[in-house]
Amino acid sequence: MSKYIATRAMRGANALVTEAELMLDKALAEKGPDTKVSFPNTAYYLPTILAMTGQQVETLGQLQTALEHARGLLHPLPSENKWTPYLGETLDSGMATLFAAETIEAIRFVYGLQPEPLPGFHLAGGTSYGSANGDGHLNGPIDDIQLRSWGIQLVDGRMPGFAAIVGCAKSNAVAVKIVRELQKRNILTFLCGNVNGRSIIHQLQEEGVELGYDTYTVPFGTDTISAIYPLGFAARSGLTFGGLKPAMAREILMYNRERVFAFVLALGEVDDLKYAAAAGAINFGFPVIADTVIPEILPTGVTTYEHVVSMPFDQIEGKDDLERAERLVQKCIEIRGVKVKVSSVDVPVPYGSAFEGEVVRKADLRIEFGGKYSRCFEYLHMASSEEVVDGKIEVVGKGFEEIPAQGSMDIGIVVKVAGRNMQTDFEPVLERQIHYFVNGASGIQHVGQRDIAWIRVSSAAAEKGFNLEHFGKILHARFHEDFGAIVDKVSVTIYTEPAKVAEWLEKARVAYDFRNKRLADLTDDRVEEFYSCTLCQSFAPNHVCVVSPQRLGLCGAYNWLDCKASFSINPTGPNQPIKLGKSVDYLKGYWEGTNDYAKIGSHGVVQEVAMYSIMENPMTACGCFECIVMLVPEANGVMVLSREDTSMTPAGMTFSTLAGVAGGGLQTPGVMGVGKFYLASPKFISAEGGFKRVVWMSSVLKETMAEEFKVVCEREGDPDLLAKIADEREVTTVEQLLAWLEQHNHPALALPPMF
Repeated sequence: MSKYIATRAMRGANALVTEAELMLDKALAEKGPDTKVSFPNTAYYLPTILAMTGQQVETLGQLQTALEHARGLLHPLPSENKWTPYLGETLDSGMATLFAAETIEAIRFVYGLQPEPLPGFHLAGGTSYGSANGDGHLNGPIDDIQLRSWGIQLVDGRMPGFAAIVGCAKSNAVAVKIVRELQKRNILTFLCGNVNGRSIIHQLQEEGVELGYDTYTVPFGTDTISAIYPLGFAARSGLTFGGLKPAMAREILMYNRERVFAFVLALGEVDDLKYAAAAGAINFGFPVIADTVIPEILPTGVTTYEHVVSMPFDQIEGKDDLERAERLVQKCIEIRGVKVKVSSVDVPVPYGSAFEGEVVRKADLRIEFGGKYSRCFEYLHMASSEEVVDGKIEVVGKGFEEIPAQGSMDIGIVVKVAGRNMQTDFEPVLERQIHYFVNGASGIQHVGQRDIAWIRVSSAAAEKGFNLEHFGKILHARFHEDFGAIVDKVSVTIYTEPAKVAEWLEKARVAYDFRNKRLADLTDDRVEEFYSCTLCQSFAPNHVCVVSPQRLGLCGAYNWLDCKASFSINPTGPNQPIKLGKSVDYLKGYWEGTNDYAKIGSHGVVQEVAMYSIMENPMTACGCFECIVMLVPEANGVMVLSREDTSMTPAGMTFSTLAGVAGGGLQTPGVMGVGKFYLASPKFISAEGGFKRVVWMSSVLKETMAEEFKVVCEREGDPDLLAKIADEREVTTVEQLLAWLEQHNHPALALPPMF
């Protein structure tokens, strides 16, 4: 172990703990010990302190205990003439640094200094931070809504890991290249720190790179201690998805070492504080790579490979700085062992899942298809092999080059596929992928599907040469890459000629109608097998998810047809058929096959799963569910809370708090994580009476699923049922809820007791 690194890390830790103590003393004197402290919209108090010590910090006064713990982890600096291993002392110093950093950031929130303001800055991703004068704020801690919405991408491999970049790159061009290389590999990137007052955040801002949740590139702060946010994100991953409990420090650190593929890239000069923060990252099993000359720490077992690696930027082989930046990123990925998949798509703009969330605003718009002023539809259908010329891309009609800037035009995207293993049932599964595939191109925004699709192309993408033919190139490449096991040939025709758009739109609508009727007929009692989904076991090892025609996955991303197609693509993959066998209890949803799978899939932790009950052996959840359904015993019903809803519920808890009960592979009677469209299924908690048991629901669900719920209420024989269900706008306590239910004569009050 390097004495130099140990000395610098210990010195940095000592200095930061002292700074935190002084700040806390000042805050206690000015604000008082009972002043509330928290990271907004998270259930984990101060997450690193909570995860490592079990202490729930809610007030300034409670921070004293956390800092006393941090002070106890500090060690004297190594002596000049005596060498010892130093690794344990260095790791202790790193953890003390994290506790001190989290304390400082919490105090900054009390004073309104977090999230950090950055004049003229804009964040992508719908964050609420910002001000009327156009001066924005960087991200504070990632809220639980975003953590869980990223969950499915983390578990299914689309987001293979995350990088924390600290400091400032050699040049703006190098900064952009590093971020683009990470985006191309779909690696979530967190930005923080500075070198002599200049941060990579400033560099990317100056180059017009869009930052925020939607682009996988999240800026936290321009000082080093904001690195606590990505490490807090890592701690929360273990609590959220892994089913681990606060104070299980070793288990949480090992969870991150084995399951969260992250690394730290230190750009520019490394000072004492950066060494100390790096020591904190090493505790989690995350290696640190520096682009300057520093001592290295070879493997000892704390991380998977090297701990600290020096790659002086100017010594990296490459014809220029951009090539050196690319190789630096490749080395980081190699050291951490991140498994990445880079799509090879022949388009003139950067391509990858990290660009899926980009928004093309009116000022940046070159052309749009769909929306208010034009029609856009997408239709994929199978054909015989003789009918499909693989790779044929045809544009029937004019391109958008003739349309004035910020104009619109009608378009139809028709994809024809052929394959020995292709089935008609797979058409809607593949068609839905058009949204993700097209969105992967930088500067292209895609919303909706079928005949309500809406596509925008930015001026920047058009200037780089993006045209209509490139939609076809994207789809041809990605369908072969992702669905090669069932698709042998793909051709794409882009229609802009009005008569052809109208002709094919009519054909598409006939197909949409046929599929709707086919899906309506596809019920649990008409199939002989359900499907397992073990994607989330990469993060929640004992979670079991069973997907049936009438119960989609709790993440909302996988339905029965998706799983059937997935099994055809990868017979040894995460979606396996579960032969139902003999029915044990059809009302509650027990079969011999599902019970057998529950035991095997959960490694013996779960013995039985009831498909249609919330009160008896409900299905487990990993943490990336769209909604939480929870018993409200006083009301003889359940409440449904949407992931987007941050308000207080009649249970006295917010979504973030409730999620700790519902997630982590736990089987808790009365609590379930579900996909939102399961709420409209006839099998939704049908063992307990179904949708009539819903007494409270987040208003966002009421509004966004109004049409679906209208059908459900008609099916339940109570067309006004939705109006009888309370939401957070009127009801936030049990007392208010009971009064509401009596006033509106809710049917749950007359149903048999739920337990």
